[in-house]
Amino acid sequence: MDRAALFDVDGTLVDTNHLHVVTWWEAFRQAGHRVPMHAVHRSVGLGSTDLIAHLLGDDRDKDEDDTLAAAHSALYGQYFDRLPAFADAGRLLRRLHGDGWTVVLATSASGPELGALRRAIDADDAIAGTASADDVSAGKPAPEPVEHALELAGVPAGRAVFVGDTVWDMRAGRRAGVRCVGVLSGGISRADLQEAGADTVYDDPAHLLASLADSPLA
Repeated sequence: MDRAALFDVDGTLVDTNHLHVVTWWEAFRQAGHRVPMHAVHRSVGLGSTDLIAHLLGDDRDKDEDDTLAAAHSALYGQYFDRLPAFADAGRLLRRLHGDGWTVVLATSASGPELGALRRAIDADDAIAGTASADDVSAGKPAPEPVEHALELAGVPAGRAVFVGDTVWDMRAGRRAGVRCVGVLSGGISRADLQEAGADTVYDDPAHLLASLADSPLA
């Protein structure tokens, strides 16, 4: 196998972005911060520390970061046993694997959260590896998660395609030098994804699977 299909997970393969919005909003509320949900939504896809910094600013009390992240993890963890994969997400990964692509996940999730996401996708037989938050020093939009996924796949950037749902995904992919495919399933607009670097945009995994023959993953 000498080509790689790299995938973000939240909002791309599993329908979790709005769960993250609500649980981050509640974590901020419990700590006395009023953060609009639309602002949280546009920050989903960043790692916890970067998300908090993006929403509260660099002049925040950084000693509170771990408490906020822990509150979000506890709230979000209540959904681990029922995270919903998007229709055909697992079939898409298996189809690509069968077509000769090395499938690698590139996600800011880790630990039990990553395990819950993989159970929801239910396609471990097609997944060659996972570049998680534990593997890099800087998360998206830095290129490190995608670069690490390339290392796991053993292919150069020119032989890979990265699929994601946020502007952070597209920027990370572009900085890593890979072709980027966007999906609308995370709630970010087509125009925003294209402006951030998406070569093409599909509605969701099912739409991408149905359109594979004419896609960058052909």
